Amino acid sequence: MHVAPIALTGDAVRLEPLALDHHAGLSEVGLDPALWRWTNVRIATPEDMRAYIEDALRLRDAGSAVPFATIDLASGRVVGCTRYGNIDAANRKLEIGWTFVAPAWQRTRINTEAKFLMLRHAFEALGSIRVELKTHARNEASRRAITRIGAREEGTLRNHMICPDGSFRDTVYFSVIESEWPGVKAALAAKLKR
Repeated sequence: MHVAPIALTGDAVRLEPLALDHHAGLSEVGLDPALWRWTNVRIATPEDMRAYIEDALRLRDAGSAVPFATIDLASGRVVGCTRYGNIDAANRKLEIGWTFVAPAWQRTRINTEAKFLMLRHAFEALGSIRVELKTHARNEASRRAITRIGAREEGTLRNHMICPDGSFRDTVYFSVIESEWPGVKAALAAKLKR
């Protein structure tokens, strides 16, 4: 399994390889503190956003991540970002995460279609046998969204991370495995047709 930067395009969204060129657009839409409430990073300034992008690019160069800028095709605007991470080529698995979508584009088809494109590429082009997703145990909205795309909840890792405020984060893991992909794909395709 070789995971390399690639553009993935749907009807409403394009995921393109993240670059420093996306900094201004991401800074315009990504500094809302609510976006970072449940994450283990805090992005409050354009400098924080630059460091976030640079870190993602370092992980890309190390072969452990492939970050994307999320582009709304209707407006052409950068509305967030996401990535493949924790890439384990030997075991043909990876994680989808590090996702944020600006508030004005939340609860639109943008995130659902982005996840569909990433899952399809992971299973059908990369040959993944497992795709993981995870979230803060207290992030009910994220847990519902992950379940809605068809991932199965697997369990909770207690005191999994230390948050910027010093609190401990319990992390809920979800996954889609290769044998489930056809059913998940059909359900997501039906959701996107509505």
